Amino acid sequence: MPENDDDDDRPPPPPPHPAARRCAACRYLRRRCADDCVLAPFFPASRPHRYFCVHTVFGASNVARLLQSLPMAERGNAANTMAMEAYWRVQDPVYGCTGIINRLQDEIRAVQCELARTQALLAIALAAAASHLPLDLSVIDL
Repeated sequence: MPENDDDDDRPPPPPPHPAARRCAACRYLRRRCADDCVLAPFFPASRPHRYFCVHTVFGASNVARLLQSLPMAERGNAANTMAMEAYWRVQDPVYGCTGIINRLQDEIRAVQCELARTQALLAIALAAAASHLPLDLSVIDL
C-alpha cells in the first residue's frame, strides 16, 4: 500500500519530451516546434483536426505569414476565423461558410413570412371581434 505522506525528497519530474511540446502544426509538418512558433498558441497539439483543416484550405506558410503580419492582439481572432472557415470549407468544399449563411438567411426569410401571415390573421381576427362579426377563416388563403 503506498504511503500518503509528502515526498519532498523526490526529484522533480523530467521535462516533457520535445515531441510532446510540439503544436499541432509542427506535429503535422513533422518538424521541431521552436519557442517562438507563431502557430503554437492557436493550434495546440490537443486539437490536431483544427490545424489539419486550416492547412488543407490555406496552407502552412500562408497561415504563418498572415499571423506574423498581424498585431498580437488580433492573431487569436484571425486564427479562429481561419479555423472556422477552413472547417466549413472541408465540410462543404463548394460553398463553405457561405452555404451555411445562405441556408440560415433562407430560414430567416421563411420565418419572417410565417410571422407576417400570423400577424395578418391576428389582425383580421381582432377586427372581426371588434366589429362583432363572425370570423370566417375559409376565405383567407393560408
